[in-house]
Amino acid sequence: MRDEWEHVHTDYTRPAQRPAPASLTESEDDWRRYLEGDTPNGWLIQHSAMTEALVSGRPMHLLHTTKDITAIRTSGEQHVSTGCLVGALYCSPLTRQREGLRPHNLGAYLMQTKPGTTPMIFEVIPDAPIPTKGVDYLHLGAIHLRTYRRYQNFLTLAENDQLDHAVLTGLGTAVGFLDTALRNAVGHATNAPEFIDQLAAAVPAVPFLGYLYFEVLSEYLMLHSTTPETKDYAQVGELNNWLYKRLAFAAVDGMHRLFDLNRFHPRHQQLVQLIAGVEPALAPGVAEYVRRRLSHLFARIALHPSQDAATVSFRGIDLSALRYVAPGLVGQMVFREIRYMPRYRQLYHCFEKAKALEAWDYWNHEGIPTPFNGVLPKGEIGIHPVYPRSAVRAWTAERDSRGFLHPAQEITARLTPHLASWWAPPRNRGRMITTDPQAMVDRSAPSSVPCYRSSIEGMSA
Repeated sequence: MRDEWEHVHTDYTRPAQRPAPASLTESEDDWRRYLEGDTPNGWLIQHSAMTEALVSGRPMHLLHTTKDITAIRTSGEQHVSTGCLVGALYCSPLTRQREGLRPHNLGAYLMQTKPGTTPMIFEVIPDAPIPTKGVDYLHLGAIHLRTYRRYQNFLTLAENDQLDHAVLTGLGTAVGFLDTALRNAVGHATNAPEFIDQLAAAVPAVPFLGYLYFEVLSEYLMLHSTTPETKDYAQVGELNNWLYKRLAFAAVDGMHRLFDLNRFHPRHQQLVQLIAGVEPALAPGVAEYVRRRLSHLFARIALHPSQDAATVSFRGIDLSALRYVAPGLVGQMVFREIRYMPRYRQLYHCFEKAKALEAWDYWNHEGIPTPFNGVLPKGEIGIHPVYPRSAVRAWTAERDSRGFLHPAQEITARLTPHLASWWAPPRNRGRMITTDPQAMVDRSAPSSVPCYRSSIEGMSA
């Protein structure tokens, strides 16, 4: 179990060590060298202000925004959230300066775009330098699948059958694109615009692809941007989070009300227009970057490391085999299907608390009181609620005319190992676009998800 959690964490101060399927044209280490050495902002992957604060071992100051300050004061408790940080209080860094505490650009964005929230300052005093190991929610699929199998008897027979059907239907609809992505990952390059259009058509069938698509574009923008705004943030050790926020809001109506990447699926022409709207110089290269990067990440994330990507096809494979071949993909699909079930509001704590407990145990073992989103160290950092060897204090914050924060009233509420309530609106999948009408998963074969009475994320996750 601890090995699985080690697999989903990335340490950006060490060479890539995560096992991967055979036959991939490029390795994780190849990509790390390119991203760190050949992009304008790649040096921030290892040397951001946040990662340097972690390894310093000195007290850290973090910004959290809440709509529930009265409830926190009354109850004396601060609950944590799930999402990309699994089970932590979602925050962004603060930098101590003579004028006060300066918010990271992600925190400045949150305060500017979340009216009616109260900013809070948290001080975390660690017991030692903190490893720069971030949890990468894109790699959580195998853990999602294992957790579901362990607790699937919490679902009714009809609910399990409903999930089985949704997974089978999604795989059958998107199988053409899934195979195309694997072929690209092992060196059989396809036309980039056509690849993007197939990807966009596959997202409604396999919503996890929308998350992967968005994270690849976020990486592309943050690491390649050369605007004056981006350069100003880089000078203070920060990747520019405003870039991907602008992209998301331009791509999906209502994204500012519900940040739901299930709905993120721009086709090629729209993608080029969207990137041009964010930073025109980056538009010409975006399609080819997505083709290469997403194909590589998909193969690594979807397939078990024991597999040979050159020999795997999703065409005609039964789910009992797929569970072993591609547990990462099946787990991500199961996770995103089950969260939209009518009864999931009741079941949420059963499934998510189980994963949070394992993550807390791993962070305690590794000495991580402040886990961060390890897709990239872009400033999404949390506070582990049950780390036994650090002290935490909290205040409400006052913001001065120059944007600096100052502690106002100390809050005596304690961080607790309770997950904040979670809710998702009913999803309207709409009409699925079949990317390959001739290709369907073998429905006559026994399903791995049903064989266990089976079948499937919240913040950026």
